[in-house]
Amino acid sequence: MRLLSAVGQRRETLTSNLQSFKLTMHLIVTHDNADFDAIASLLGAAKLYPGAVPVIPRRINRNVRDFLHLYWDEFPFVRPRDVLTKRPVRVARVTLVDSQHFPSFRGTDEKTHFHVIDHHALSRDLPRGTQTTLQNIGATATLMVEEIQQHHIRLTPNEATLLMLGIYEDTGSLTYASTSPRDVRASAWLLEQNASLDVARQFLNYPLSDSQRALYDRLTDAFETREIEGRTIMIAAAQAEGYVEEVSTLAHKLRDLFEPDALFLAVAMDDHTQLVARSTTDAVDVGTIAAHFGGGGHPRAAAALIRHTNLSQIRDQLLEALHQHVRPSTTVGQIMSYGVRTLAPTDTVAEAAAMMARYGHEGFPVVEDGEIVGVLTRGEIDKALHHKLEGTAIRQFMRKGPFFVNPQDSVEKLQTLMTEEGLGQVPVVDNGKIVGIVTRTDLIKLWVEPPQPSRADEIIERLAAAVPKSLLRLLRQAGRLAAEQGDALFIVGGFVRDLLLGTPTLDIDLVVEGDAIQLARQLAGRHGGRVRSHQRFGTAKWLIGDSHISTSDTRLPQSLDFVTARTEFYEHPSALPEVERSSIKQDLHRRDFTINTLAIRLDPDCFGELLDFYGGENDLQRGLIRVLHSLSFVEDPTRMLRAARLEQRLAFRIEVRTEELLRDALDLLDRVSGERISRELHLISHEAKPERALLRLDDLGVLRQIHSDLRIDDWVVQRFKEIRSGLGDTPWAGTQPEDVHYLALSTFRVSEKTLGEIITRLRIPTEDASRLKQVQALKSILPQLYQPCRPSQLHRLLDPIASEALLVGWLACEDEVARAQLAQFQRELRGVEPIIDGHYLRREFDLRPSPLYRQILDHLRAARLDGQVITLNDEHALVERWLEGQDLGTKD
Repeated sequence: MRLLSAVGQRRETLTSNLQSFKLTMHLIVTHDNADFDAIASLLGAAKLYPGAVPVIPRRINRNVRDFLHLYWDEFPFVRPRDVLTKRPVRVARVTLVDSQHFPSFRGTDEKTHFHVIDHHALSRDLPRGTQTTLQNIGATATLMVEEIQQHHIRLTPNEATLLMLGIYEDTGSLTYASTSPRDVRASAWLLEQNASLDVARQFLNYPLSDSQRALYDRLTDAFETREIEGRTIMIAAAQAEGYVEEVSTLAHKLRDLFEPDALFLAVAMDDHTQLVARSTTDAVDVGTIAAHFGGGGHPRAAAALIRHTNLSQIRDQLLEALHQHVRPSTTVGQIMSYGVRTLAPTDTVAEAAAMMARYGHEGFPVVEDGEIVGVLTRGEIDKALHHKLEGTAIRQFMRKGPFFVNPQDSVEKLQTLMTEEGLGQVPVVDNGKIVGIVTRTDLIKLWVEPPQPSRADEIIERLAAAVPKSLLRLLRQAGRLAAEQGDALFIVGGFVRDLLLGTPTLDIDLVVEGDAIQLARQLAGRHGGRVRSHQRFGTAKWLIGDSHISTSDTRLPQSLDFVTARTEFYEHPSALPEVERSSIKQDLHRRDFTINTLAIRLDPDCFGELLDFYGGENDLQRGLIRVLHSLSFVEDPTRMLRAARLEQRLAFRIEVRTEELLRDALDLLDRVSGERISRELHLISHEAKPERALLRLDDLGVLRQIHSDLRIDDWVVQRFKEIRSGLGDTPWAGTQPEDVHYLALSTFRVSEKTLGEIITRLRIPTEDASRLKQVQALKSILPQLYQPCRPSQLHRLLDPIASEALLVGWLACEDEVARAQLAQFQRELRGVEPIIDGHYLRREFDLRPSPLYRQILDHLRAARLDGQVITLNDEHALVERWLEGQDLGTKD
């Protein structure tokens, strides 16, 4: 009964819809030879646009057709013949799903609104004004399911099953590389809506027809495999016996069987040849290749119908198109280092040897009049030095020839050149200009860690969420300006790290491969603001706060720092570095830890590309602090303190080998200036919980290396926490902890002599040193406070001690009576003064200024503190008694 009722309801709906066609229509259409994703997307669009008419195409894949035969009355689909009425109609809106090729039909005009919904990037020109929803995910059905779920639209079990079939067929049951987490989530939700996996399995694993089976065997026998630009391409051409439907089904099965990067089937039938292509990689755009034969499609799936060309000709044309359009699996440009140092043929062996020692390179290109004339390797230099030919020009020893590759060349071409010529480094030339170098090490890294797909879209999305729109526009403009002056601009360091961790800030550092100062001045010239620069180091600070754009957006940072990409050289361990202009790769290599070597490109052609030369993101994901090389702590021992600070801030751990290197280099801290160590301790004190980093430094032996008596333990940690607690109802409530507070607590238990040594070692500024010494003075006073004192006694003991020192004493002291008296003095007694002053003494008592003034006033204050005088008259009487020869002292 329910089926008959559904049929009747279906007919009523169709009649009503057809009557509405007399005015306008909203059609939902898809491509011919429709698969499950196409038909499922028709259903999804119909659920989202209840008044629209989903028109199934004339040709549907066999498994889809059989599914619809069983469940036709469950769905709102309309056949083309039901739409084509004799009465003229106007199509007001067309929604095209799972395709970008509009089928031809009557009723559209220049006012018709077109909307394309597809799971592939744009691959063809669309009618002007076409609305697009294009997202690179596994199936178009997934897009529909997400919208259905968001709008809380209910699905019947069969509707959920059809949508699941659409996702499963296009993702290989969620196993293809194109499958996204969104496809998986959509499938899981459909299961919750009672989609049937049994039905899905039945129609996805559909048996081949006899004619398909015969053609499948012929194609399997005819397969040939070609390696083109490092990609595995499989081609099969065969003659069919009559017409065979759904060659695309065979393409899917053969792709799953052989797993090539791309597959092409050419099947000759009665009066035409069908070319069907599938790809699993963006490097082989089968849509572009099919277009050579008059066909089309997506980069991952395409077809063409070819007439008047035999299979042999098609194969030859196909191979030609493949060699023209297949992109290398990896290009030289993806692994090369930009920027290169060169030698001249007239340079001497000694000069070349010095270059190799300074930069650590195994060879250099030799350039004359702008042209590469050879390559000089370390082996050739070593031989020349062995024969004591230091003053001889390298022209005699270099390997002569124009050895180079282009950024677009494949790594296979590079590898061949290196092997045949015995080269470890090859220059990279672009448009006649030497732009970089690629080395054997770059190739080895490639084999270990192949390049990952571009994540520019993801990074741009993260940037858009993290920074104000005006700042993002400014970064894009800065990238364009840098490109116009022949430079490249990058965001580097901590901002990129924190962006990937999901905790972004606006502390942005910019590195320029080129002239950072010139770029900063160009931006200031356009937008206002001032530029402070340091020519020697190639750095510039653009003060945005003074610019036009700052007044229109207060969320912008006050300044942006621009640094010329540079490399560093250390004349001896722990020395300050010498700097020299370099490439972004070498600039990142000079940084402290791998997680700080990440960079984002800002030039227009590659905006948002993430650079990760040294495995920084992998260490981010694993939560590791790792140095880039074994001499890192030797070159800069202060990295030990930074390692602990970052480890504790990020809840990471110092990598095992890095910790070994750190402990081995502890003695080098003795060579580091106190100012540099203090600067690192200052940064630690500004962490949310500085005691964590200090405890780690204590564990690593760093604090003992700074001074043998410098310790951090639970006693110190508890007092750090207390000073950050806000200090409640104490007189010091609201005090913000400063460096001196933390250092005073850390050194509270050391001797006066030791404190002096620490002050000297860390080069503590005079003002802070005075505070620390006051804390030491307070330590000698505290025992006197263990018993209750008169207010005047408290004042005499504590008045010389600064408030900050009293706070440290209050935190450090464990005696409650002493703590109470410290708080009482700070709250009630500090600042108490007698009413009478020196002017009063001179006017009323005719006393000339003398040391007697101070004695009288001190006694008056003591009397007031102890409650012996209250009013001016009380004070006056006390002074009179003294002047009359009576004792001015206070009573016991």
